[in-house]
Amino acid sequence: MALYSPPTTRTTAAPTRGERDIYTVGRLNREVRQLLEHGMPQLWVEGEVSNFSRPASGHWYFSLKDQDAQVRCAMFRGRNALLRFTPTNGQRVLARVRVGMFESRGEYQLQVEHLEDSGVGALRREYDLLRARLEAEGLFAQALKRPLPTAPSCIGVITSPTGAAIRDILNILARRFPAARVVIYPSAVQGKEAVGQLLEAVATAAARAECEVVIIARGGGSLEDLWAFNDEQLARALRALPMPVVSGIGHEIDFTIADFVADLRAPTPSGAAELVVPDATAWRTSLARLAARFAQSMQRQLRDDAEALRALNRRLALAHPGQRLRQGAQRLDDLEQRLGSQILLHLAEARGRLAGASAGLTQVSPARELARQVQRHAALDARLRQSLPRLLTQRRQAFELAKRTLDAVSPLATLDRGFAIVTRRSDGRLIRDSGELVRGETIEARLGRGRVRAQVTDVAEGEFES
Repeated sequence: MALYSPPTTRTTAAPTRGERDIYTVGRLNREVRQLLEHGMPQLWVEGEVSNFSRPASGHWYFSLKDQDAQVRCAMFRGRNALLRFTPTNGQRVLARVRVGMFESRGEYQLQVEHLEDSGVGALRREYDLLRARLEAEGLFAQALKRPLPTAPSCIGVITSPTGAAIRDILNILARRFPAARVVIYPSAVQGKEAVGQLLEAVATAAARAECEVVIIARGGGSLEDLWAFNDEQLARALRALPMPVVSGIGHEIDFTIADFVADLRAPTPSGAAELVVPDATAWRTSLARLAARFAQSMQRQLRDDAEALRALNRRLALAHPGQRLRQGAQRLDDLEQRLGSQILLHLAEARGRLAGASAGLTQVSPARELARQVQRHAALDARLRQSLPRLLTQRRQAFELAKRTLDAVSPLATLDRGFAIVTRRSDGRLIRDSGELVRGETIEARLGRGRVRAQVTDVAEGEFES
């Protein structure tokens, strides 16, 4: 992006038209817009709305002014659709903006990203700061949340006694669980006295300690309407109550500090009433099912007990003393017969084992074994006498063959035929080539019989000429 820089003073002549960088108005406005958009961060601006217009496109165009100046603003449809209110002329607002420029007119303007009522914005900032501080203290910790009683006998309600919220709560409690007693701790839920009365109602509920669960509720409204429920003292008082607290404040999208500190949050006052009590109709249906199951179980148990009684009577008849004596006599006869049979069987088995042992003893008699060993000794002696001469002859023949083979390959036999083994005197190395010797070197030659030591006088490859 080209940036404008002031001209420097020159002593030379002014540049010609071809040498100048001449801007068109459109180029100038475009580059100024880029400088504004990229050179300035996102800002928060507070001022009074004037000249508000809303054409068919859905975009909003207005001015923000104070006692010193004003600036044009544009908020496009995609952004203003997220707001819960439409600003009016004279309303003081807080805007989150980006600085830009409308190129066609050469006017700088603010592109509004978010818009909120200036008073609401201050309340929102105060709310966010308090919520963050209490959360950092652990006042909203999940570990502090207490479970609700299953079927409370007494329910406390902190709300306005004349509002729609108390009527909804009483109707739902009467319909779902009419057995529960309801105690109303009246309090204003909006306005300057609301915080004090709410604190007094909480203190009364804590001092009397007559309820098992407490509902704190009111109907919907703006942030200002619900502001009493964002009080720090009220949050700490609710946390200190000895019984669990259910909040039902505003609509589902409304969140207050009391909602975060409560043990359970309901989206509406009616939802809070439904959470604290069970459904009596469902309980009656469940009790009817349990009664039917109990009756069926009792009938089954009675049938089982009657069958067990009949079985005991049968066992008693079978256990009569006379019947037991007859059974014992019969068993005695049976045992006597089995004893006689077992004695005869054991005698037969003993005779068989004796006969087997006698036969085995005969087989291992020392006389028979001695005769067998004598016969074996005679056979081995005869085989030894026959094989010894033959073995000696075979060994002599092998010795002669080995002797002749050794003589044939022995180097001594070669020496006897006139050859010699020549070694260097200095290191005893075997000489195979005349090129390994030099003149004057001493050598030794081993002959077929004896050794010869000589000195080399000449060295040549091949044969010497005579």
